[in-house]
Amino acid sequence: MKKTNCPLCIDCDGTLIKTDLLHEAFFLMLKQYPLGLLFLPFWLLKGKAYLKLRLAEKVSFSWAELPYREDVIQLIKEAKSDNRQVVLATASPLVWANGIANHLGCFDQVLATEKNINLAGKNKVNRLINLFGERNFDYAGDSKVDLQVWAHASGAIVVTSDSELTKRASAIVSYVQVITTPSAQFIDYLRALRVHQWLKNFLIVVPLLAAHQINSIDGLVQVLYAFIAFSLCASSVYVLNDLLDLDSDRQHIRKRKRPFAACTIPLWHGMLMVPLLLGVAFAVSLLLPSRFILLLAAYFVMTLAYSIRLKRQVIVDVMLLAGLYTMRIIAGAAATMITPSFWLLAFSMFIFLSLALVKRYSELLITLQSNKQEAAGRGYSVNDLPVLMSIGVSSGLGSVLILALYLNNPETNLMYPNTMWLWLMPPLLLYWVSRMWMKAHRGQVDDDPVVFAARDWQSLLVLLISACIFIAALKL
Repeated sequence: MKKTNCPLCIDCDGTLIKTDLLHEAFFLMLKQYPLGLLFLPFWLLKGKAYLKLRLAEKVSFSWAELPYREDVIQLIKEAKSDNRQVVLATASPLVWANGIANHLGCFDQVLATEKNINLAGKNKVNRLINLFGERNFDYAGDSKVDLQVWAHASGAIVVTSDSELTKRASAIVSYVQVITTPSAQFIDYLRALRVHQWLKNFLIVVPLLAAHQINSIDGLVQVLYAFIAFSLCASSVYVLNDLLDLDSDRQHIRKRKRPFAACTIPLWHGMLMVPLLLGVAFAVSLLLPSRFILLLAAYFVMTLAYSIRLKRQVIVDVMLLAGLYTMRIIAGAAATMITPSFWLLAFSMFIFLSLALVKRYSELLITLQSNKQEAAGRGYSVNDLPVLMSIGVSSGLGSVLILALYLNNPETNLMYPNTMWLWLMPPLLLYWVSRMWMKAHRGQVDDDPVVFAARDWQSLLVLLISACIFIAALKL
């Protein structure tokens, strides 16, 4: 029979919160002190407790932004209403445990790792028995290591989606309460990969299209390999970026729903996904010219630098984003051994700088609507909105001018039998850029303008008309 007045002891990682603070600390360390990771193996040699305590000295969390389990919070409230003692018993460092306890304000006592004693397994069992006695406390946990504690508890609160763990707990304790947690689904992993962002990698086909070699089977095969390699490499960076941005994503109205920020996928899965995706990407790239492999490596390094540091540097961030878009075009040229023209590269830099600024402008507008002054994890404040718009609109109009100058170039007449058709494209581009910025100003653009354009019927119509104009210039 369940004892109704015994203390309720709550584990932290995976139980009270959906994540593991040690894993979160690792990515905070990577983001804030990347060179500090070199010390991790040496700290670990001195024991897991020493590692945790050293990490606790280096990083801290926004306690309000951690993903707490509402079912467990409700369980604590019910225990408090019954005048039961509620104890936070965790293997996390004491400073972290106190941070959570102070934020929630519902714990009577905090037991945690301190003085090089890792409060897990037998250490936790002995501590709880010494304090409360054998079979004189309820314990909420989420993993197999908690079976050691449940074997000495009065009741077990099993926070899991694993039916086998529930069965094993039921075999060693008389009272079991199950709080079912959702398992990660296949769609969650696709969302983590941001498959919809692969649309950007269709830029790889642009050099083949611009060189009028779209009917080349060999060229299309090379483009396909390049597309796969770039998409997988980009996804590895998206996963890493999400792991590094957990705190700021949880403060964002939409990004908080991302799989890692919402903890629908365990963080350690992300640790495995990054090298796996990157390895497959470079394996595929071996089928392409060596120049492409170097560009893929440069793309990864640049996106890594962006994720770790440069995304917080004003203007540098948007210029780098524009450069990464343009790099896709250069990579497509390298894969097909085509030399990209000056006009193509100049046009791409200006149009993509404008789109990168749309992205930042939209993020900052959400910040303003949330009654905040600065965007989390970025170097901008809401006072920068007019400046970002002026630079972005100017860049977009600059791309229209470059397109017009290209069409007026005598060499263009040699490439297209009917260049007069092409003069319909500058007004179309002018309309699209102006409309995109009007939508952004009204707060109607997602923080990614490329994804917005792929879902916007007028943008798709502009693309279709442009394709028809291009074909007409070649054929009519």
